Amino acid sequence: MTPFESEILLQERKVTTAFKDLRTKKLSNGLPFLILSEDLPDGQSYLEYADGRIELQEVYEEAALLKSKPIRVLSRTEAANVRLKNGLF
Repeated sequence: MTPFESEILLQERKVTTAFKDLRTKKLSNGLPFLILSEDLPDGQSYLEYADGRIELQEVYEEAALLKSKPIRVLSRTEAANVRLKNGLF
């Protein structure tokens, strides 16, 4: 492995650790954790809650504000798949 490849691997690990730490902090403080996915249409995202549910959300603009509204709650299988795909297990 070249020094450059080693540095990239190190940076990826740091990002992954920071991502997981942020998720843990948000959920432990009762706040939802935003999960973005390229598999969703523009304007949609997931919100994960401390109770384990994940909602599909639509983000929209109202005047100068960004707001969101739930579209639906994912099934347990769908939620597990989202977590698995995003390395959240």
